[in-house]
Amino acid sequence: MKSAYIQLCGRFARLANLNGAAAMLHWDAAAMMPSGGAAARAEQEATLSLLAHEMLCQDEVADLLHQAETAMDHLGLWERANLREMRRKYAHASALPGTLVAALSRAGSACERVWRTARANDDFATLCPYLEEVVALVRETAAAQAEAFGCSSYDALLSQYEPGMSAVDIDRNFDVLAGYLPDLLDRVLARQVAPPAAPERLEAAIQEGLSRHLLEALGFDFNHGRLDVSLHPFTGGVADDVRLTTRYDEADPLGSLYPALHEGGHGMYERGLPPAWRLQPVGQAMGMAMHESQSLLIEMQVCRGDAFLRYLAPLLRDRGGVSGPAWDAEGLARRVRHVARSLIRVEADEVTYPLHIIHRYRLERAMLAGDLEVADLPTAWRMGMAQLLGIAVPNDRDGCMQDIHWMDGAFGYFPTYTLGAMAAAQVYRAAEAALPGLSGDIVQGNFGRLMKWLGQMVHSQGRLHASTDDLLCAATGRPLDGTIFRQHLEKRYLAG
Repeated sequence: MKSAYIQLCGRFARLANLNGAAAMLHWDAAAMMPSGGAAARAEQEATLSLLAHEMLCQDEVADLLHQAETAMDHLGLWERANLREMRRKYAHASALPGTLVAALSRAGSACERVWRTARANDDFATLCPYLEEVVALVRETAAAQAEAFGCSSYDALLSQYEPGMSAVDIDRNFDVLAGYLPDLLDRVLARQVAPPAAPERLEAAIQEGLSRHLLEALGFDFNHGRLDVSLHPFTGGVADDVRLTTRYDEADPLGSLYPALHEGGHGMYERGLPPAWRLQPVGQAMGMAMHESQSLLIEMQVCRGDAFLRYLAPLLRDRGGVSGPAWDAEGLARRVRHVARSLIRVEADEVTYPLHIIHRYRLERAMLAGDLEVADLPTAWRMGMAQLLGIAVPNDRDGCMQDIHWMDGAFGYFPTYTLGAMAAAQVYRAAEAALPGLSGDIVQGNFGRLMKWLGQMVHSQGRLHASTDDLLCAATGRPLDGTIFRQHLEKRYLAG
């Protein structure tokens, strides 16, 4: 009776290996590939995307899904969840023609390639036609999936990154954030003390050594992963070969350490996914909001907290050779928790960061709906930044061209960053309640108990649960609760 399910597992394992190969090629393109290989790589990635799509959309898959679903009583808990996720993947893929999948892959590769040069030259005019093609193909993709699922175009895109979430849910959460963050920002700016100057520079090699040391302290296994350099830090690869990237600026060493820690949170999630289900849909991460929660829990909740900074300060002194008020625990706290109205999302503090995301969310919904033309994006960007953050944008390089996501066609992704920040505060509060003395562990650089708890409650759960809210209920006792994030911000930046 389980033969149909077993056959599906074999097919999805082959699909996972194919997608894993594509992931490694994508990492190589960002971290290692010479620029002259870009055109050939774009064709390779498009071919793999088409092969994966065709493999998933075969008529036999639909038949096997139907047979397996009629014999659900013979399946265990994890097997039923795996079958649910198989159906979800099939539904997304079968809504699209293979030609559209390949076209979007090629357009994204071409747009990303042009973006790298156009951003450096502050040349939106050159980028514009490439981004227009990507947006047009994303609209076509969203329309096809929306028709198949009976939902809005934006919800169809969002469901690829965050199953069970809708724009209504995002609007509810983001409207609350937009309602209180501007006032909270003003209050924080009025009371904070300027951080001490840090004239010392750290060579890139020292920064790399520190980054690797901190990642190993977290528990990241370099026998199953790497740390390299890319223009935009990211985590790629597969669960047994996790590829982390960061970037180094000798004048701003903390600007490399914290991206490495952020990506380390992603990497630990990938490494902690259930080994028995590595090549099955249920063995993947819950969604991008939960993925972001794990990176932001490490980067923001833990590594910008006082306990971690008491561990980091002597490490920087001993391994980096730095000293003075800017490098002791108090000075580091004022630096890494400094709040400012900033242009760049990836450099933003945790108070202003959600405003950056709300800004992008509004713009991508407008572009998807056809209410905002790509050619008008620079103007709309400037207006939104002035409204939400109260700052003027001097150029497009530090404005609408700063992120890679839209270039790749990743529409519906940005909201998960702030949803992840909210979930991170909630999960970390639960971890502190479950692990008395946790701050004492962190002062000593001992992350073992925390990572074990996260592994048990989040990482090892894969997609056993149907949604992020279900997973949060199991781990923290409640669905996503934005009040916890607000309480975290007020305690860290306004208390005392």
